[in-house]
Amino acid sequence: MRHGKKHNHLGRKTAHRKAMLANMACSLIEHKRINTTVAKAKALRVFVEPLITKSKADTTHNRRIVFSYLRDKYAVTELFKEISVKIADRPGGYIRIIKLGNRQGDNAPMAMVELVDYNEIYNPKGKKAKKSTRRGRSKKASSAQVEETVTEEKSEE
Repeated sequence: MRHGKKHNHLGRKTAHRKAMLANMACSLIEHKRINTTVAKAKALRVFVEPLITKSKADTTHNRRIVFSYLRDKYAVTELFKEISVKIADRPGGYIRIIKLGNRQGDNAPMAMVELVDYNEIYNPKGKKAKKSTRRGRSKKASSAQVEETVTEEKSEE
């Protein structure tokens, strides 16, 4: 019986599952966004978010712990140098899972997994599009028109 065993086995043995999650985590760190199935995405979130939390404190001990999970020194370096700086003030929830629909071949539910701070569309601190108003003119436009009419009147005289 599986009392209290909450992680998803994903139909794989332990070594295969750990290797797959490590590879997916390295790809996510490298590309900032990957597509996978919903079940793997949820398992990846549980795997990667504690590692990102560890990367906030850049110590040798934390680097070794993260390396023992990822087994890729380039991914560890990128995690500690770039990603940890960008997520330093975030208290958690570093990954967003967006469901994409079902896969063509086997109808598996697909999802896009991305690092939250690397998406400019959803990022509240990023550059926002200027809100357009429906009525009236802006102060700059109205003052520019007034100046144009004044110069036209002077040129007519």
